[in-house]
Amino acid sequence: MGAIRFFWNATRGDRLRPWRSPYLRWRLETYSGQRADTVRARDFWNLFWKEKKQLLRFLRWTGEIKAYSESAVDGKQ
Repeated sequence: MGAIRFFWNATRGDRLRPWRSPYLRWRLETYSGQRADTVRARDFWNLFWKEKKQLLRFLRWTGEIKAYSESAVDGKQ
């Protein structure tokens, strides 16, 4: 569920074309070194397929961080 939430938020405004998302372009640029303004659909999906293990690891981590932050907030109330 965390992966879906992440992609939903990361592609706001470009959900049917995630390679046009400014956030995902920026992430792709910082990860691969390819300039964000040159990213095409093929580039996005090639990187997605090539790095799927790392992506899944990242999405698991975001889920852990979200759960940790929610537990910290609940503990303070």
